[in-house]
Amino acid sequence: MNKVIRIFIKDSTLIPVISIVLGLLIGALIMLLGAYNPIRAYASLIEKAFGDLYSIGETIRQITPLIFTGLSVAFAFRIGLFNIGAEGQFIIGSVTAAFVGIQFDLPWYIHVPFAVVAGGIAGGLWGSLAGLLKVYRGVHEVIATIMLNWIALYLSNYIVKFFLIEPGQQRSRILSDSSWLSSSWLSQLFDGARIHYGILLGLICTFLFYVILWKTRQGYELRAVGYNPDASEYAGIHVKKNIVRSMMVSGVFAGLGGASEVLGVFHYQTIHSVFPGHGFEGIAVALLGGNTAVGTILGAVLFGVLTFGATGMKFGAGVPIEIINIVIALVIFFVAASGLVKAIIDKVKKKIISGGSSLPTSQDWKKGV
Repeated sequence: MNKVIRIFIKDSTLIPVISIVLGLLIGALIMLLGAYNPIRAYASLIEKAFGDLYSIGETIRQITPLIFTGLSVAFAFRIGLFNIGAEGQFIIGSVTAAFVGIQFDLPWYIHVPFAVVAGGIAGGLWGSLAGLLKVYRGVHEVIATIMLNWIALYLSNYIVKFFLIEPGQQRSRILSDSSWLSSSWLSQLFDGARIHYGILLGLICTFLFYVILWKTRQGYELRAVGYNPDASEYAGIHVKKNIVRSMMVSGVFAGLGGASEVLGVFHYQTIHSVFPGHGFEGIAVALLGGNTAVGTILGAVLFGVLTFGATGMKFGAGVPIEIINIVIALVIFFVAASGLVKAIIDKVKKKIISGGSSLPTSQDWKKGV
């Protein structure tokens, strides 16, 4: 038994698990201070997210774009880059896919791949701009990607207003049916939920994320640049090229997310007065997932459940949306503050296995130990 626990507490997944638990526990305390029932609130959250087939389907729909943007941010993190621009890359991918879906009349087996690939490429090119600015002009990627987010927002609105607008509406015309990623059989399976093939594309991208980084020579070079650019340059790795390449791949993931959202859910491009938020949420997802492939999916699931189930907490337990957002923020905070959580784990480790000590046995308990 002691050996099993020793193995478990060495597992790096323990840090995010404890972080999530701490966030939920402190969130429960805040709800108690506000005279709300945390047990009822969390039960309402679970009921909203998983109460029936429709709810499960909508939860999966909420998770889908977070997988793409989480992969986008995590990929850049792995190379030592902080990509704040997944939001802009997501928007560029969605408006490009919408443009293809509206302006072209093609058979579905050509139209769908064309729109998806166009969205991914557009997002990748948008991401590469930040990489180019960094390596050739010394502009930090955080500054570049933040500015590019705003440019993407207004450029998207311009394209919709002057090329795609539905007269009298604040959105584009409806995309051609042949470009839709939505699935009638999936929707029927989940009682009419807006689940679509984008979730399958997201899982494929997760697999590619893992293969590129861990099973290819190019992935090794990218990770080496992230660990130590100077040593990589000395070893003959082209650092500048790899930085631009990593930002491009990162943008492709986000662009595919934007394409899948517009092709699979809305079938039109909205004029945005504010950012949709999926790219910024991807930062939290990447942190929750530890910048790993499987971890990103799990982080997207957690974040998607919390955000979609938030309405259940509001209407089922009367918890204000502000407190719900605090609970979500607390989970992210403790995951980001992994050093604090690790210190707590180290203290527990010291009590359990340091100095040759062992866990109390049943005989110890009988003796009052």
